[in-house]
Amino acid sequence: MTVLDLPPRTGVPTGASVMDERTRCRIGYLLVACGLALLPWLVMLATGFPAVAGSAQESLTWVGLDSLEAVGLVSTGLLVLGRDPRSILAASATAVLLLADAWFDTTTASSGDLVSALAMAVGAELPLAALCAVLTVRGFPLAASLISGPPSGR
Repeated sequence: MTVLDLPPRTGVPTGASVMDERTRCRIGYLLVACGLALLPWLVMLATGFPAVAGSAQESLTWVGLDSLEAVGLVSTGLLVLGRDPRSILAASATAVLLLADAWFDTTTASSGDLVSALAMAVGAELPLAALCAVLTVRGFPLAASLISGPPSGR
């Protein structure tokens, strides 16, 4: 049984899988690729953003947040690929980080940058956050069965 499979206790037949292996692999590789794609963006932020933002402290803030997102995306992807139940923890934390990034990008953007901030939020951050939220919710039945242990004989 994997993190994306429903446990037999829910009344779903043992062989019924929420997600087939191909889909699981695609999601895992997608998350890893998105996390790795943030690396050039992080370099650009670290080297070029202070001139735009006006302070090195703001640059450090954005680099830190985006670094955590990259680590979260890669970690979640690798845990999904490895069928590790801890993927729900990584996915939920990553979803929160992505939502926070979308919020802060759009609320702190100047009027000239608002369109690009909204495009990033709608095109990347919010869909990835939704995917991570779905992975989290689908992983709860297995997590609950692991916490509660095997069903009693009574």
